[in-house]
Amino acid sequence: MKDNIKALSRGDILWVNFNPQQGSEIKNLHQAAILSSNGINRARRTIVVVPLSSSAKPRPPIVVEVSSAGLTSVAVCDQIRAIDKSRIVKKVGSMSVADMKSISEAVTRILVLQ
Repeated sequence: MKDNIKALSRGDILWVNFNPQQGSEIKNLHQAAILSSNGINRARRTIVVVPLSSSAKPRPPIVVEVSSAGLTSVAVCDQIRAIDKSRIVKKVGSMSVADMKSISEAVTRILVLQ
């Protein structure tokens, strides 16, 4: 992924190595969607992501369906985190506008931003 690090955009779906983890944090290799703005993604060595899973059941706003990542995929919105770009294994796609809206609304509710 080293060549495309500057090309990362909000909504991109990536394979991310979340190890090492502690306690109940997401671990191992998972897909994740980029939440941070494109300006931040270009300027910083870290990005903000929401992990994706195929084993969790949808329970909005904590876990929301995101069909653009696969038929059984969900975004685990209470596990958002900043990651160093060195954790990125590769880019595999992009979220739909509707899925990004669902994730953004869920994160807003979880963090009580409005």
